[in-house]
Amino acid sequence: MKPRRGWQRQDRTWLGIGLLAMAMPLVLVAWQVAEWHQRTQAGLEQLQARHARLLGLVAQRGEIDAALQAAQLERSAQVYPASDDAAQTGNLVQQRMRALMAQAGMQVRSSQVLPPTEEQGFDRVGVLLGLEGDLAALQRALAALAQQSPVVMVDDLDIRLQGALASQRPTESPRLAVRLRLGVLRGRA
Repeated sequence: MKPRRGWQRQDRTWLGIGLLAMAMPLVLVAWQVAEWHQRTQAGLEQLQARHARLLGLVAQRGEIDAALQAAQLERSAQVYPASDDAAQTGNLVQQRMRALMAQAGMQVRSSQVLPPTEEQGFDRVGVLLGLEGDLAALQRALAALAQQSPVVMVDDLDIRLQGALASQRPTESPRLAVRLRLGVLRGRA
Protein backbone atom coordinates (compact mmCIF):
# COMPACT_ATOMS: atom_id res chain seq x y z
CA MET A 1 0.00 0.00 0.00
CA LYS A 2 1.20 3.36 -0.96
CA PRO A 3 1.19 6.27 1.42
CA ARG A 4 -1.26 9.01 0.55
CA ARG A 5 0.03 12.12 -0.98
CA GLY A 6 -2.49 14.82 -0.49
CA TRP A 7 -6.15 15.07 -0.34
CA GLN A 8 -8.16 12.91 -2.53
CA ARG A 9 -11.34 14.05 -4.13
CA GLN A 10 -13.53 12.00 -1.81
CA ASP A 11 -11.83 13.43 1.27
CA ARG A 12 -12.31 16.98 0.03
CA THR A 13 -15.99 16.35 -0.60
CA TRP A 14 -16.53 15.03 2.93
CA LEU A 15 -14.61 17.92 4.39
CA GLY A 16 -16.72 20.44 2.43
CA ILE A 17 -19.91 18.76 3.58
CA GLY A 18 -18.72 18.86 7.19
CA LEU A 19 -17.76 22.53 6.99
CA LEU A 20 -21.07 23.35 5.33
CA ALA A 21 -22.95 21.48 8.05
CA MET A 22 -21.10 23.48 10.72
CA ALA A 23 -21.62 26.81 8.90
CA MET A 24 -25.35 26.28 8.24
CA PRO A 25 -26.49 27.04 11.83
CA LEU A 26 -24.34 30.16 11.83
CA VAL A 27 -25.90 31.32 8.57
CA LEU A 28 -29.41 30.65 9.90
CA VAL A 29 -28.66 32.54 13.13
CA ALA A 30 -27.20 35.47 11.17
CA TRP A 31 -30.27 35.52 8.91
CA GLN A 32 -32.62 35.51 11.94
CA VAL A 33 -30.63 38.32 13.61
CA ALA A 34 -30.77 40.42 10.42
CA GLU A 35 -34.53 39.90 10.12
CA TRP A 36 -35.04 40.72 13.79
CA HIS A 37 -32.92 43.87 13.36
CA GLN A 38 -35.03 45.03 10.39
CA ARG A 39 -38.29 44.49 12.28
CA THR A 40 -36.90 46.31 15.30
CA GLN A 41 -35.78 49.25 13.14
CA ALA A 42 -39.22 49.52 11.54
CA GLY A 43 -40.85 49.43 14.99
CA LEU A 44 -38.49 52.11 16.29
CA GLU A 45 -39.25 54.37 13.31
CA GLN A 46 -42.95 53.94 13.95
CA LEU A 47 -42.50 54.68 17.66
CA GLN A 48 -40.39 57.75 16.91
CA ALA A 49 -43.13 59.13 14.66
CA ARG A 50 -45.77 58.51 17.34
CA HIS A 51 -43.54 60.02 20.01
CA ALA A 52 -43.04 63.14 17.90
CA ARG A 53 -46.82 63.50 17.41
CA LEU A 54 -47.39 63.08 21.15
CA LEU A 55 -44.76 65.72 21.92
CA GLY A 56 -46.57 68.04 19.49
CA LEU A 57 -49.86 67.39 21.28
CA VAL A 58 -48.28 68.07 24.65
CA ALA A 59 -46.83 71.34 23.31
CA GLN A 60 -50.29 72.38 22.05
CA ARG A 61 -52.18 71.34 25.17
CA GLY A 62 -53.34 74.87 25.92
CA GLU A 63 -54.74 75.35 22.42
CA ILE A 64 -56.43 71.94 22.51
CA ASP A 65 -58.01 72.68 25.90
CA ALA A 66 -59.27 76.06 24.63
CA ALA A 67 -60.74 74.44 21.50
CA LEU A 68 -62.40 71.74 23.60
CA GLN A 69 -63.91 74.32 25.91
CA ALA A 70 -65.20 76.34 22.94
CA ALA A 71 -66.72 73.17 21.44
CA GLN A 72 -68.45 72.36 24.74
CA LEU A 73 -69.88 75.89 24.92
CA GLU A 74 -71.12 75.58 21.34
CA ARG A 75 -72.68 72.21 22.12
CA SER A 76 -74.48 73.62 25.16
CA ALA A 77 -75.94 76.32 22.87
CA GLN A 78 -77.21 73.64 20.47
CA VAL A 79 -78.18 70.67 22.66
CA TYR A 80 -80.03 70.22 25.94
CA PRO A 81 -77.85 68.60 28.63
CA ALA A 82 -77.84 64.84 29.18
CA SER A 83 -78.28 65.41 32.91
CA ASP A 84 -81.95 66.29 32.31
CA ASP A 85 -84.44 63.48 31.79
CA ALA A 86 -86.01 63.29 28.31
CA ALA A 87 -89.48 63.86 29.80
CA GLN A 88 -88.21 66.94 31.69
CA THR A 89 -86.66 68.29 28.52
CA GLY A 90 -89.87 67.68 26.58
CA ASN A 91 -91.99 69.45 29.20
CA LEU A 92 -89.59 72.39 29.33
CA VAL A 93 -89.60 72.75 25.53
CA GLN A 94 -93.40 72.44 25.46
CA GLN A 95 -93.78 75.26 28.00
CA ARG A 96 -91.24 77.46 26.20
CA MET A 97 -92.91 76.91 22.82
CA ARG A 98 -96.41 77.59 24.16
CA ALA A 99 -95.18 80.89 25.65
CA LEU A 100 -93.26 81.81 22.50
CA MET A 101 -96.25 81.13 20.21
CA ALA A 102 -98.61 83.11 22.44
CA GLN A 103 -96.14 85.99 22.53
CA ALA A 104 -95.98 85.97 18.71
CA GLY A 105 -99.78 86.22 18.53
CA MET A 106 -100.70 82.60 17.80
CA GLN A 107 -103.37 80.84 19.82
CA VAL A 108 -102.22 77.47 21.13
CA ARG A 109 -105.09 75.00 20.76
CA SER A 110 -103.16 71.86 21.73
CA SER A 111 -99.67 70.67 22.56
CA GLN A 112 -98.14 67.28 23.11
CA VAL A 113 -94.67 66.00 24.00
CA LEU A 114 -93.67 63.16 21.66
CA PRO A 115 -91.59 60.16 22.76
CA PRO A 116 -87.85 60.67 22.28
CA THR A 117 -86.04 58.91 19.46
CA GLU A 118 -82.33 58.18 19.12
CA GLU A 119 -80.51 60.19 16.48
CA GLN A 120 -76.72 59.98 15.97
CA GLY A 121 -75.80 59.78 19.64
CA PHE A 122 -78.51 62.21 20.80
CA ASP A 123 -82.11 61.90 21.92
CA ARG A 124 -84.46 63.85 19.67
CA VAL A 125 -87.36 65.13 21.78
CA GLY A 126 -90.40 66.25 19.80
CA VAL A 127 -93.27 68.61 20.59
CA LEU A 128 -96.47 68.77 18.55
CA LEU A 129 -98.39 72.06 18.59
CA GLY A 130 -101.84 72.87 17.24
CA LEU A 131 -102.06 76.62 16.56
CA GLU A 132 -104.42 79.21 15.12
CA GLY A 133 -103.63 82.71 14.00
CA ASP A 134 -102.97 84.93 11.03
CA LEU A 135 -100.02 84.87 8.65
CA ALA A 136 -98.19 87.76 10.37
CA ALA A 137 -98.34 85.98 13.73
CA LEU A 138 -97.06 82.77 12.13
CA GLN A 139 -94.16 84.66 10.58
CA ARG A 140 -93.27 86.21 13.95
CA ALA A 141 -93.45 82.80 15.62
CA LEU A 142 -91.18 81.16 13.05
CA ALA A 143 -88.72 84.07 13.25
CA ALA A 144 -88.66 83.70 17.04
CA LEU A 145 -87.95 79.97 16.69
CA ALA A 146 -84.77 80.77 14.74
CA GLN A 147 -83.46 82.76 17.73
CA GLN A 148 -83.89 79.98 20.30
CA SER A 149 -80.99 78.44 22.17
CA PRO A 150 -80.67 75.46 22.43
CA VAL A 151 -81.76 75.12 18.83
CA VAL A 152 -85.38 74.22 18.06
CA MET A 153 -85.84 72.51 14.70
CA VAL A 154 -89.04 72.53 12.66
CA ASP A 155 -89.66 68.90 11.73
CA ASP A 156 -93.06 69.35 10.10
CA LEU A 157 -95.30 72.31 9.30
CA ASP A 158 -98.87 71.92 8.07
CA ILE A 159 -100.82 75.11 7.31
CA ARG A 160 -104.50 75.10 6.45
CA LEU A 161 -106.80 77.98 5.70
CA GLN A 162 -109.81 78.20 8.04
CA GLY A 163 -113.05 78.85 6.22
CA ALA A 164 -113.39 79.96 2.62
CA LEU A 165 -111.05 82.60 1.31
CA ALA A 166 -113.86 84.40 -0.49
CA SER A 167 -115.81 84.85 2.74
CA GLN A 168 -112.95 86.74 4.31
CA ARG A 169 -112.96 90.49 4.39
CA PRO A 170 -110.27 91.97 2.12
CA THR A 171 -108.86 94.09 4.94
CA GLU A 172 -108.38 91.15 7.30
CA SER A 173 -105.69 88.52 7.07
CA PRO A 174 -107.18 85.02 6.73
CA ARG A 175 -107.12 82.75 9.78
CA LEU A 176 -104.77 79.79 9.60
CA ALA A 177 -104.87 76.46 11.36
CA VAL A 178 -101.27 75.31 11.88
CA ARG A 179 -99.93 71.94 12.96
CA LEU A 180 -96.27 72.34 13.94
CA ARG A 181 -93.96 69.50 14.96
CA LEU A 182 -90.75 70.73 16.59
CA GLY A 183 -87.69 68.84 17.71
CA VAL A 184 -84.76 69.47 20.03
CA LEU A 185 -81.66 67.41 20.72
CA ARG A 186 -80.72 66.19 24.18
CA GLY A 187 -77.29 64.77 24.94
CA ARG A 188 -76.97 61.13 25.93
CA ALA A 189 -74.99 60.11 29.00
